[in-house]
Amino acid sequence: MSNWWITRTALKDASGTTTSQLRVQQLDRVIEAASRKVERLLHRFFIPRTQTRLFRWPSRQVGESYILWLDQDLLAITTLQTKAQDTSPTTISSSDYFLEPNLGPNYRRIEIDQSSTAAFEAGSTGQRAISVAGRWGFSEDTESSGTVASGLSADAAATTVVVSDSSLLGVGDTLLIESEQVFVKGVSSAALDSILLNDAAVTKDKGDNSITVDGSHGIVAGEVLLIESERMFVEEVSANLLTVIRGYDGTEVAAHDNDTAVHIYRTFTIERGANGTTAATHANATAMSRYVIPGDVVELTMAEALSMLHQERGGYAQAIGTGEGRRNRVEDGIELLRTQVYASLGRRRVAAV
Repeated sequence: MSNWWITRTALKDASGTTTSQLRVQQLDRVIEAASRKVERLLHRFFIPRTQTRLFRWPSRQVGESYILWLDQDLLAITTLQTKAQDTSPTTISSSDYFLEPNLGPNYRRIEIDQSSTAAFEAGSTGQRAISVAGRWGFSEDTESSGTVASGLSADAAATTVVVSDSSLLGVGDTLLIESEQVFVKGVSSAALDSILLNDAAVTKDKGDNSITVDGSHGIVAGEVLLIESERMFVEEVSANLLTVIRGYDGTEVAAHDNDTAVHIYRTFTIERGANGTTAATHANATAMSRYVIPGDVVELTMAEALSMLHQERGGYAQAIGTGEGRRNRVEDGIELLRTQVYASLGRRRVAAV
């Protein structure tokens, strides 16, 4: 499972790329590589993961015997155990430890309450002696992304979902639906119920950018339509009149007859049970939210991805100088941004064992 820090649409728009199958594969590969590069630089991840992490005891770090330093940001503990590799590990009650700093999450260490009788113990060996099960990550910030329209109510293994508003999410987002995370892998279009064009004069003219549709259509600004083979980006909605960008995403502007079906890109391919969560059924109209990535991380990931695209297109020949003084011309502009983002969000690595 991969978490991305930018969406496919964001990179496509920033790079001026259109959505051909070849370009989609390239964009996805570059976003994956850029996201992992930023994650390695900052030593942290920005979408919560439900997992159990194991630690050596005594820790190799110098410190007090009642403090466990963590190798990742901790958001919440489900279970804390000591002597974790023994046949009968000891569970430490939540009343017997503190998560620090106390203004968290995110938490960086666990301290045994010294007024309790609890203690960290090595067990039969010191390896993997402490087990911390919980949610890990930089934050759990989300924002509303509409609702499930259909697709998830009958089968916890379903891999497509139709959403109520596609302007609120994109390929590469990770969504929270009740307690399940899903990763958005792809998007396709489908006919929007019985919504049809109600306009006899949609001409083959890019300036003809006002179209009328039938019924209570539910289309919102920011969504993408497909009418025959032409994509249109919806800029404004006023009742049944839509103001659109014609020939969007590299498609050809064309004339369209009255009563032509209107398709909309609201069908998303998803990966279920992401980041250690459990796949489940979700009723229609269930609320969805999208995890929010810090702006600095988005900016750096975008810069890394654009640099990779630029280098690929130039055959990795975008350099100045020769010999030991040779350097990547594009990389020079990113190095300062890396330094700035690391200074604000970088985390010193601590090893789990």
